[in-house]
Parts: sequence; structure tokens; C-alpha cells
Amino acid sequence: MSEVKIGVDPHQLSNTIEVVDDNEALLGSGRFGTDKTGHAAMLRYVKTWPNRVWAIEGANGAGRALAQRLIAAGERVVDVPAKLAARVRLFDTGHNRKTDAVDAHSIAMVAIRTRGLRAVVPDAELEVLRMLADRRDELARHRVQIVNRLQRLLVELIPGHHKRDLSALQAKASLAAVRPRDLAGKTRRRMAVEEIADLVAVDAKLRKIKVELKGAVTTRGSRLMQIHGIGPAGAARILADVGDVARFADRNRFASWTGTAPLEASSGENVRHRLSRAGNRRMNHVLHIAAIVQIRHDTEGRTYYRRKLAAGKSPMEALRCLKRRLSDVVYRQLRADAQATPLEDGEAGPGGHCGASQESSAVDLPPHIDTSDQPLPGPAQPTLRPATRRRKTNEETALQPTP
Repeated sequence: MSEVKIGVDPHQLSNTIEVVDDNEALLGSGRFGTDKTGHAAMLRYVKTWPNRVWAIEGANGAGRALAQRLIAAGERVVDVPAKLAARVRLFDTGHNRKTDAVDAHSIAMVAIRTRGLRAVVPDAELEVLRMLADRRDELARHRVQIVNRLQRLLVELIPGHHKRDLSALQAKASLAAVRPRDLAGKTRRRMAVEEIADLVAVDAKLRKIKVELKGAVTTRGSRLMQIHGIGPAGAARILADVGDVARFADRNRFASWTGTAPLEASSGENVRHRLSRAGNRRMNHVLHIAAIVQIRHDTEGRTYYRRKLAAGKSPMEALRCLKRRLSDVVYRQLRADAQATPLEDGEAGPGGHCGASQESSAVDLPPHIDTSDQPLPGPAQPTLRPATRRRKTNEETALQPTP
């Protein structure tokens, strides 16, 4: 029996499926609940087609729970990007109106017509990294909310109080001198004390999860934390969201996915490029933080940033250039960690040359390469081909950490 594709439009309470063959002929469809009864009914329904592949939209997002359940049951699953499914839906129907059934059909069509979709494989370590990274982000957002409420209470209790970044110890010191006598003041102080206790608890959880993240990243065999500006939380987020780095053909596609590749917005003789709002915004945030850290410290990234300023770029434009270079550094490090091939002394590997510095930073690649403001048109040459032996330049040696 030929292989069939099962397109799945996942939701919180229901999963809509459509079964099609390689000739795009509809073989079956249905809507099933996400509870145990509905999931079992869905598996019974598809047993008619033993040679099957599940295509799930957003297997790392809304469809993650279903994808993990199917993988645990021994099913084959591929991840369908939402943009591809939306594009097929528009071309097939002539409009962008959507229903669950239309979405499931579009997802199945993507699975049939597209080669190289990412296969979802069981990876316990990566799943742990993803859960820890998500938990850390939730705790960080919760901490911001606590600090904002505490700031509001302190401003009402202490006239003229203003401090942007507030720690629990600083809040305790400020509150120790406050002894209101009115009922409203006493209530505010009591609430401030409760907020401080919550802040202490969240800080303790953040410290604990940071240790867990560092251990998980190290166990994964990643050296992303050796890049200046990327800590345990940033490295875990990169590993969790990237998954298999081999799905990116080159550094330019990786930069497009991270949202650090500028988009051309030329008109007539006016050639210009604008900021990309697309891509993975969490990854973009990690690279943004790394760029800010490099600018604030004496790194090659700061040197590169100042060189762009001297070339006439605005601070934001120079920062975008630095983020683009950091994207390249992260991509090469991911590929080098994935390959983990020992090299002879002095040989250039997939991640570039290694220098004596203990911290990686972002600079231009070789000196003759122009700024990254302009995207590279057309298909790029492979960037991971082992290079021949040659002398290392000073700027190349700063790109990668010492193994």
C-alpha cells in the first residue's frame, strides 16, 4: 500500500484530520477530541492506512502535545510550518478564508508537495531543555509583574521613590524606614511586604533553574555559553527552538529565521533595506541581549559596533549589523557542536578558526566581506565546507571560543 499523509489541524479541545495519498486524492477525514477517548478513536480510524505519516502544523507550538503523544505511540510525524500551510491554502482556494477542515487539507498538501520537512523525533534531553527554558521565561515575566506592583506600592509609601531595577534587599531597606499610621498606609505596607516575599521566592526559583539550565546545556554538549553575552537561559532557548540545526541550509537562512536578516525595500533608484519583523522573536531577543552585552563590555563586538558607527550608520543600524553577525556565530557554533569532529592543529573546521580568547564575540567574517545590511541574493554557497589550511587572521580568531 502506498504511503498516505495525514494532515492535522491541532487545537486545544479537538484535532481535525484529513488523509490523502500521493496523488492528492482524499481518502478520509474527521474531527476528534483531544481527550483519551478522542485520541484512541483517531488512532483506530487511521489504522486502515498502515503506511502513514502524520503532518502536524506547529509541532513545536500548538501541536506539540499531539506530536509527542503520537511519537510515544510509535507513529511517524513531520512538522509543517504555519506559513507554508497558509500559502498553500491561499493558492488552492483563491482566498484566505479558513476552517479546520480547510486547514487540515492545506497541511496535508504541504506534506505531499514539500520535501525536507523536519521529522519530529523523540529527544528527552531537548524536551527537558524546552520545558526548563519555558519555565524560566514564565518566572522572569512573573518577576517583572511582582517588581512593577512593588514599585507602585513603594512610590505611594515613599514620596520621590524611583528605582528602575529593584531587588528584594533594596526593597526591604526602603520599606524598613516606613511606619505609616493611617489604615491605607498600613495596608500598602503589608501588601509591599507580601510582594517582597514573593520576589524572594521567585528569585530563588530563578537561581535554581539557572543551575538546571547550565547543567542541561553542558550535558547536551553545547558550547554556546562560551559566546560572550549568551548565558544558560539564552543557550537553552537557542537549543530548544532550533532543534536540529541541519534543517537550515546555510547561515543566511538561519539569519532569516532569527529575524536578523534585513529585508530589501527598494523603490526605483532608491535602494534601501528595512528591519525584518518576521522570524522567531524569542531567538531575536536572545541575540539582541547578546549584542547589548557585547556593546557594554570590551569585546570584539563593541569594536565592530563602533566601526559601523564610524561608517555613518545610526546606533540602531549598527546594532542590527552586530545581531546579524552574532546570528552567524551562533549558527557556526551549532553546526560545530552537532558535528563534534576533532581537527588537527591549525586546521579550520566548520565553525571557523579557534583563537586564544576564552570568550567568543561577533566581528566581520573575513575583512573583505561587506556589511550585512544587504541580504545575499540567490542561493548561497555552502558555508560549512571544511576549509583548506591557511593562516588565520586576527578577526577570524575572535569568532569562536577555544574548545
